[in-house]
Amino acid sequence: MIQTIPAPDNVVAFRALGEVTANDYKTIIAPAVKRLVEQINEINFLFLIDTEIENFTASAWLEDAFIGLKNFGKWNRAAIVTDSDHAISFTNAFSYVVPGNFKGFKKDAFEQALEWVQGNSQKE
Repeated sequence: MIQTIPAPDNVVAFRALGEVTANDYKTIIAPAVKRLVEQINEINFLFLIDTEIENFTASAWLEDAFIGLKNFGKWNRAAIVTDSDHAISFTNAFSYVVPGNFKGFKKDAFEQALEWVQGNSQKE
C-alpha cells in the first residue's frame, strides 16, 4: 500500500508499506503527480520505501515506469528513502540517464531528503 506523507506545497511525498500494486500508483501517486505538474510545472518527489522491494508487484513497477515516462521532462528532484543499498545506488545512477536530479537516502536521513527534494538544501 502507498500512503501520502505531508510535505511542502512544491513536493509530493509517499510511503510504501506492505504489498505495493499498480492500483496504488494509479489511485495515489499518479493523481498527486498530475496536480503538482499542473500547479508548478515540475515534479519534486519523495518516496519512503518502508517495505521490502520484493513486495512491489510487477504491475506496480510497470505503472511506476509509465508515470515516469508520461512526465519525462517534468522531473526536477526525486528522493528515494530506503535502507536498501542497491536501491540507493540505482537511484543515484538514474540521474545520469534521465532529466532531473535523483538521489537515494538512508531512512535515518529522512529529514535531509525532504529538505533536499524541496530545494532547501544545495547539497547534491
